[in-house]
Amino acid sequence: MKRFLFSNSPAELIQSLALLTLRVGTGLMMLLGHGWTKFQSFDKMKESFPIPKIWILESWMNHTTSLAATIFAEVVCSFLIIIGLATRPAAAVLAFTMSIAAFVVLRDAPYVKKELALFYLLAAVVLLISGAGRYAIDSRFWQEKKRMFR
Repeated sequence: MKRFLFSNSPAELIQSLALLTLRVGTGLMMLLGHGWTKFQSFDKMKESFPIPKIWILESWMNHTTSLAATIFAEVVCSFLIIIGLATRPAAAVLAFTMSIAAFVVLRDAPYVKKELALFYLLAAVVLLISGAGRYAIDSRFWQEKKRMFR
C-alpha cells in the first residue's frame, strides 16, 4: 500500500498505465477530432488557413505551409504519441503547435475558445517531461538497467 501511495517512478505499473491512457486518449482525440478533418479538407482550407503572426514564421510561411505543418503535428505526431514512438519529440512538436494556436492564432479570442488548445498543450508538456512510459515502443529502445543501490 505504501508503495502504491508514495511511489514516484514513472516505470511503475500504475504510472505507466496512466501515461498509456494519456497518450492514447489525447492522441486519438487530436488525430480524429482535429488533424484528420484538416487532412481531408486540405484543398478547401489551404487558401485561408491562418499564418501565425510571429516574425520568424511569417517570413517563409504561407497558408499552405501553415496548414501542412499543423496537419503534420496533429496527424503524424499524434499517431507517434499513440503508439509511443519518438514520444518526446512528437510531444514537443505538438506542444509547439498548440502554443502557437493558443497564444498567437487565438490570442484575442476569449478563454473558452483557447481552452482546448491549452488542454492539448498541457497533455503534450506532460508527455514531453515524463516520456511514454513502459507500454510504448520507446521503452523497447531504451531500457535502463536496474540500479544496485536505491
